[in-house]
Amino acid sequence: MCGMSQQRPDRSNTNTPAARPDASMSLLNNVMDHSLDDGYAEAAARKSEAGVRGLPRTLRAKLGLAAGLVLAAVVVTVGAAQARISAPTLAKERTELINRIQKGTGEADRQQQRVDALRDDVSRMQREALKKHGGDKAELLALLSGSSQATGPGVKLVVDDAKGAESNGGGPRESSGFSDTGRVRDRDMQRVVNGLWASGAEAISVNGQRLTSLSAIRAAGDAILVDNKPLVPPYTVLAVGDGQRLSTAFQDSADGQYLHVLQENYGVRTRISAENEVTLPPAPSLIVRTAKPQAGAAKADGADTGKGTS
Repeated sequence: MCGMSQQRPDRSNTNTPAARPDASMSLLNNVMDHSLDDGYAEAAARKSEAGVRGLPRTLRAKLGLAAGLVLAAVVVTVGAAQARISAPTLAKERTELINRIQKGTGEADRQQQRVDALRDDVSRMQREALKKHGGDKAELLALLSGSSQATGPGVKLVVDDAKGAESNGGGPRESSGFSDTGRVRDRDMQRVVNGLWASGAEAISVNGQRLTSLSAIRAAGDAILVDNKPLVPPYTVLAVGDGQRLSTAFQDSADGQYLHVLQENYGVRTRISAENEVTLPPAPSLIVRTAKPQAGAAKADGADTGKGTS
């Protein structure tokens, strides 16, 4: 074998720098090394060159800063003191306002009691006038005029909106067709009431509102008004009359069929039942706008029969 010694491979003497451990996080390094935006850095440099400092250096500047702080403290102190002083005044005004509200509420209650008492007096005088001029027909006249409470057999009819029906801001149901909202309208209640009258009802009330010859059922938006008083569903209609006969006659009438159509096609809920006894309150007030004796209404002895027109 050749005795020549093997030469080691030639290695470069150039020292290659080792890779940084965070070389893969160049974005984070850039953010950390340049945390301040270049524009802010330039502005800070300009201020530094101009000699602008964060805090005043001269005695005059320090005195101005101290005066400003003292002024701010004085303003805060004065505001707190004024709030403390005005707190009892506000509490007093609030107490006075509450007392005025309570006083006004009490006065309104007293006036309502007076109205109720005067209404009872008017009803009593009306009954006395009916007895004086109506004779044995006084009770019948009081019943027909709605000035007295009506009690007797009759029917109870409940009319309610369809389930899930909501107000859509529309007006009453038009005469050319039905609304598809499933809500009961004033025209529906008018037909129900007129159908009960035509079927033989002697007295009718809707949600406790007694109907008279001067009553009106109207609409205000989606609300149903009876004598200008808004009602909310369900609408409970009580009618005095021969219960079973009145119920059958109404359901067989055109208005009863109209109500049945609303129930079948639009989901309006209805329920009618004959009752052994229903009680209707008297009408709250009867305002006769014009009244005059009929010609030839006086008896031979000169006594007025009291009949008139309204």
